[in-house]
Amino acid sequence: MIYTVTFNPSLDYTIRMNTLKLGEINRTEEEVIFPGGKGINVSIVLKNLGTESTAMGFLAGFTGHEIERLLKEKGVKSDFIYLNHGDSRINVKIVPSAHAKETAINARGPVIEAEKIQELYGRLDQLKAGDMLVLSGSIPSSMPSDIYMDIMKHLEGRGIDITVDATRQLLAKVLPLHPFLVKPNHHELAELFNVEISTKDDVEKYARRMQEMGARNVLVSMAGDGAVLVGESGKAYRLDAPKGKLVNSVGAGDSMVAGFLAGWAKHHNEEEAFRWGVCTGSASAFSTELAAEKEVLALLEQI
Repeated sequence: MIYTVTFNPSLDYTIRMNTLKLGEINRTEEEVIFPGGKGINVSIVLKNLGTESTAMGFLAGFTGHEIERLLKEKGVKSDFIYLNHGDSRINVKIVPSAHAKETAINARGPVIEAEKIQELYGRLDQLKAGDMLVLSGSIPSSMPSDIYMDIMKHLEGRGIDITVDATRQLLAKVLPLHPFLVKPNHHELAELFNVEISTKDDVEKYARRMQEMGARNVLVSMAGDGAVLVGESGKAYRLDAPKGKLVNSVGAGDSMVAGFLAGWAKHHNEEEAFRWGVCTGSASAFSTELAAEKEVLALLEQI
């Protein structure tokens, strides 16, 4: 079973309008509400690809109940811990036109109490050898900054493959614990090593550095330029992005993670998992919603 953890889930309220004028009343053309958060995105896409997972993390208040309801509507299993105070956040995404860059207003979210963090550890203790765990996204200020590292140390030696999709020191600190998969984008990879990265050769060089630091599989997304995988076997794989029209880049990285894990679950082959990851990330980028299986299969035929 695959488990995902989202520490600060959200309701993502996306509105589309012809123009956005500050200081004036604006009228929307369309509104859509999605359950949001990086781990939640991974679980939704896994379900779309026919791979079961359980979404975990923390919810609060009426928005928390709505997030859980929407996930149930999508067929995603969940095992969230409800907080005693506050409400899960609402993030507003404003898209002024089909060609304009999205404006996002992300809320802070509720405080996560220490006893609730310990409750999460208790639920993680139920994972068994052969299970997979996905830790992704930023950490709320009310939580320990080393939480990803602490979780991996807590589960060390139990045969659980852990994926980490994070940035900066949050990512660097887990590398000695040998995560199954890490997925920085090329900007995050450059930031980690304080270098400039512009080519796939550069990406491979520093992905191998991450592997030397402990990561087993390093998957680096490069937006429209494709992706690079340095696999646990030591082989490196490169793919250009499939052809298509960019509609929405939100969730594309999470979709790549989900596609890689779904491909791995289906084939237990790093090259096939890489192909699934690239095509799933692209399918989400080419759609107003997260990738559907038929869209992914169509792109797999391209590459």
